[in-house]
Amino acid sequence: MIPLRALLYRRSAPVMILLIIAVNVFCFLYEMAYPVYLRDRFIEHYALIPDRPHLTSFVTSMFLHGGWLHLIGNMWFLWVFGSHIEDAMGSAKFLIFYLISGIASAAVQFLTSIGSPVPTIGASGAIAGVMGAFLILYPRVRVVTLVFIIIFVTTVDLPAAFMLIYWFALQLLSGLGSLSSVSQAQGIAWFAHVGGFVAGILLVRVFQDTRSRYSY
Repeated sequence: MIPLRALLYRRSAPVMILLIIAVNVFCFLYEMAYPVYLRDRFIEHYALIPDRPHLTSFVTSMFLHGGWLHLIGNMWFLWVFGSHIEDAMGSAKFLIFYLISGIASAAVQFLTSIGSPVPTIGASGAIAGVMGAFLILYPRVRVVTLVFIIIFVTTVDLPAAFMLIYWFALQLLSGLGSLSSVSQAQGIAWFAHVGGFVAGILLVRVFQDTRSRYSY
């Protein structure tokens, strides 16, 4: 399932979302400008690597991506859900919320993979926090979703609660499954998604602008 747009009125332009997307694109292009052998060193320096962590990597890792599909997928989810969360918080509060969610997601991933040499990169943990916030604020809002059914492709309007809880369940089950596997070979930071989502749920009311509590 790929969300296309939320059927929810937005009162202001998502300036911070656009800025975050621009920063992520810039960082990715900067990363890709390196020759392959230097690019690996660049990622090792700024990614979160559990067996040799640096405090700054809990922040810098969320602005790195492993490829175009990784980047585009993350930025698309950020746009679909984040623009409405920024609307509910205001740009400055949203940025703080986004960064804290990303740090929390990285911390959970670190704690569940201590000693691993596999780098953790990507904005998906912070974006999971945005999705958790959306679940709390707009559970009944319909989300236009692209659905693949074997060889058929169609769109359906799904309640946000259904889509987001289903997504979270997949992340949690995949994360638990990865604990018993010989390696975390897929390279997906499942627990970063879980940690970010839970952080978003816990933090959203702290950052929500009370003036944004309107009906929908």
